Amino acid sequence: MGSAARLAHERALADGHGSNEKALKFLNQDYEALRDECLRSGTLFKDTSFPAIYSSLGYEELGRNSSKVQGVVWKRPTELCSNPQFISGGATRTDIKQGALGDCWLLAAIASLTLNDQILYRVVPKDQSFQENYAGIFHFQFWQFGEWVDVVIDDRLPTKDGELVFVHSAEGNEFWSALMEKAYAKLNGSYEALSGGATTEGFEDFTGGLAEWYELKKAPNDLFKIIQKALKTGSLLGCSIDITSAAETEAITFQKLVKGHAYSVTAAEEVDYRGRQEKLIRIRNPWGEVEWTGAWSDNSNEWNSVEGSIRDRLIKRCDDGEFWMSFTDFLRNFSRLEICNLTPDTLSSEKYKKWSLMKMDGMWRRGSTAGGCRNFPDTFWINPQYLIKLDEEDDDPNDGEEGCTFLVGLIQKNRRKARKMGEDMHTIGFAIYEVPPQLRGQTNVHLNRDFFLRNKALARSDTFINLREVLQRFRLPPGEYVIVPSTFEPHKVGDFCMRVFSEKNAQTQVIDDEIEANIDEPDMNEDHIDSNFRRLFLQLAGEDKEISPFELFNILQKVISKQPDIKSDGFSIETCKTIVDLLDSDGSGKLGLKEFNILWSKLQKYQKIYRAIDVDRSGTMNSVEMRKALEAAGFKLNLQLHQLIVARYADEDLSIDYDNFVRCLLRLEIMFKIFKQMDTDHSGVVPLTIDAWLPLSIM
Repeated sequence: MGSAARLAHERALADGHGSNEKALKFLNQDYEALRDECLRSGTLFKDTSFPAIYSSLGYEELGRNSSKVQGVVWKRPTELCSNPQFISGGATRTDIKQGALGDCWLLAAIASLTLNDQILYRVVPKDQSFQENYAGIFHFQFWQFGEWVDVVIDDRLPTKDGELVFVHSAEGNEFWSALMEKAYAKLNGSYEALSGGATTEGFEDFTGGLAEWYELKKAPNDLFKIIQKALKTGSLLGCSIDITSAAETEAITFQKLVKGHAYSVTAAEEVDYRGRQEKLIRIRNPWGEVEWTGAWSDNSNEWNSVEGSIRDRLIKRCDDGEFWMSFTDFLRNFSRLEICNLTPDTLSSEKYKKWSLMKMDGMWRRGSTAGGCRNFPDTFWINPQYLIKLDEEDDDPNDGEEGCTFLVGLIQKNRRKARKMGEDMHTIGFAIYEVPPQLRGQTNVHLNRDFFLRNKALARSDTFINLREVLQRFRLPPGEYVIVPSTFEPHKVGDFCMRVFSEKNAQTQVIDDEIEANIDEPDMNEDHIDSNFRRLFLQLAGEDKEISPFELFNILQKVISKQPDIKSDGFSIETCKTIVDLLDSDGSGKLGLKEFNILWSKLQKYQKIYRAIDVDRSGTMNSVEMRKALEAAGFKLNLQLHQLIVARYADEDLSIDYDNFVRCLLRLEIMFKIFKQMDTDHSGVVPLTIDAWLPLSIM
């Protein structure tokens, strides 16, 4: 995203756009305006941004030359049956049957939506129909990395032999799930981009929540308490039994559990059973039938040993397809538990406790903010850093140990879209450090290399892994901590969103250096210029006693040729023009004695810094060394400016030669100086007209 687009986007978010109620228009397509235009013209909508062609299907397995797409015809539901319905009799699990796409992870997440109408209709807007105001256009809303987007599609769906190729309903005439899958495919670039994934990814994109999962064979000791707290916050909980082969899909065990099938967890209780506390968990089979027949099932003997009123209360709350089992049996029989922790705005009911939510967006860029993991100590410190302040301890500690519970979720953005370019997920993770006492309360000190060499991480993500999201639950004492998200290797380019869900109120913010410049200005008085320098200048300047960019080019070429320890191709004529433009105080387009003296003083200072930073005597400077050089020259810059400097002045190998080094420092000095002159009231804000802004931006 370019600077102008980023500013416009930030302004829209500041105005409240990006919430579920005011979703951003994906690709700037306005559903109501497009529908109304089609109704006025009597035409059916055709979406040119996701057309009915091969590229919308895929790029490899579903690419143009794949046998899997031969014979595919795009048809509207009105061409497939006589009475198509958007949603008929409510959205149910039977509306979601998998087709020829490996996106069962997505379908399990879609199915979970059918359990809660309030959550469903945040994704599937009401008042869509094949009967009223039908114009071949539909829309759906998805959460994407901190923002809700409204995705418009036409209703042309891929078919073979008159049957839908991908998601379809059991009845055959209900189309909300097929259209929702198409909208999600459009959001991610193609249908094939949806192949392979985790249900938690779908959970998050349909709710905006933060989804964690647990392998039940390695369940934490406090998992039962985690489940109880999750239910109190209205979280979506799903569980499943792993399969070892496709033949086991939906195979039923002798105690009537279905393998490879998505169940929901609906309650967790402790009851007094024969003088001890028994942990029970309630599971729902979305089929509405096929229930567990083991201990604590509907008619089992265990219930006879539970006090009558409690037994009646718990059993009567069970619907068909819902059953109780002991927590021990749950851990023994099920393989995985998924919890989607919802954002505070998802459920309106006051009966649910709400998480406190914080979100931060960031980016990794080669040479400036992509430092890799702790295995790379020379660059790890350049990664983005985020402060989290934990002030309040949990009300109800899970295992009696006091502390502040919080979840950290690190998501890499838009990686599915990159698949068609041959890219995939980066390997990502994060580390958490305690802020030392002398730095507490500060947010303008980006922790440096020395800090990370001296201090170990207090906590970290379990592993670096190439998934869309890395998520971990923590409990730490009240205090200030720094979270450092990173790719495993340095110099990987990507955008990310990091979210922190905390049980009690917490604060987060970006740690970034404040922009400032401490520049030593040389003596500006001509009378103080050394007589030897004056004679040298007159020899170089010629008859007009001024130095043009072309004369400066020849002078600097000779100077740099006598510096064997500085590798440079010499100063370009463009750099010389820039230098003259920046230092020309009288508008002559040339440098007079005083101006050339200033330049000479600066060049001597820059050479000294360049040599001091070049500790390996390579004669060049890499982009990380450039940060140190800027500090030595008196500049403190934020992450965004470091990214811009690398993009503008470094080569493909992230090296910055002496030519670009000088040009960068001179430009920074002059821009700071101009701003200081214009900021007459020292407010840090300078209003600019267009005619004042353009000359500065062209410099």
